[in-house]
Amino acid sequence: MINVNHTDEKSLLLQLKNGDERAFEILYNNYKYRIAGNLFKLLKSDDLVKEVLQELFFRIWEVRTQIDPEKSFKSYLFRIGENLVHDYFRKVAKDKRLLTKMVASGSELYLHVEEDLLSKEDAQKLQKAIDLMPPQRKMVFTLCKLEGKSYKEVEQIMGINAKTISSHMLQANRFLKTYFRDSPTLTISIVLAVLFKGF
Repeated sequence: MINVNHTDEKSLLLQLKNGDERAFEILYNNYKYRIAGNLFKLLKSDDLVKEVLQELFFRIWEVRTQIDPEKSFKSYLFRIGENLVHDYFRKVAKDKRLLTKMVASGSELYLHVEEDLLSKEDAQKLQKAIDLMPPQRKMVFTLCKLEGKSYKEVEQIMGINAKTISSHMLQANRFLKTYFRDSPTLTISIVLAVLFKGF
């Protein structure tokens, strides 16, 4: 990664506005890993990250004349990236086949649980339980509880209303309580700690 300071970046953005491909390449190389890392947290798939990253910078090139060198280019990139991810999740939410495929194949979801709360084995058991949920419920639960997103954010990402999200969360919580009720290793108190912890 090339480190570009603020002054250099402003100069590069001015060159980019004028269609300078070398300036575009430098900016791309400077930001691609940071953007890709952020996208991976949301998409959990290398292939999807590459696809979205390519689309993001394709758009940057298309709107290069509208870029304001006085404003944060990093924020601009992240905003476009986030919008592209939201567009993708909206598409997934509307396409049941795609949703099922994404959830089933879907790269492993991160369980942001502290090691002192859940052992690796227990975290895997929790993930196994989550995997048993219907695809849309699993996605709602993952976004709300494991990714820490608000209902409003989930509404935007999935294109469903707050009432539907609330219903999915209620059903998910009931399912997990029932699933672990008789578990000798993962007690209900630990499950509740996970469910109501501020991820």
